Amino acid sequence: MLLNISYNRPKIKEQIDNEVGSSFKWLERIKLGGIGSGKLSINSSSIHIHNLLILDNNLNNCGIEIRPKGIIVSFRSLLETYALIIPYYKLKLYKGQSQVYSIFRDNYFIKVDVKEKRHHDFFKKILKFQNEFLQQTRIN
Repeated sequence: MLLNISYNRPKIKEQIDNEVGSSFKWLERIKLGGIGSGKLSINSSSIHIHNLLILDNNLNNCGIEIRPKGIIVSFRSLLETYALIIPYYKLKLYKGQSQVYSIFRDNYFIKVDVKEKRHHDFFKKILKFQNEFLQQTRIN
């Protein structure tokens, strides 16, 4: 689900929380060693996202936030902020080339360039969270 999250709209916040869970508490964030990726450079994307990114001449960057039931990939276009909401059960994560990760949800995708070790470690953390979540849902 691709949403415009530029404005504080309770309905959209509720929709995001239903899909990927509410944000981790402050103490949990510290225990997890952070839940955000930092700035990642977008290599390519699906047509829906590409059409938003080409509206301005800025560098195409995104950030990823880990939530209890999924991830949020956010990026900016013009003066708006957009988020691709991906629950773990719909998340497909591929590492094609040595420094390119592909993040898929249904017919949306974003490919990001990853050059630093901390970003590679962050993607490993996402896979760990996804694996734990899917195992818990199978048990219950």
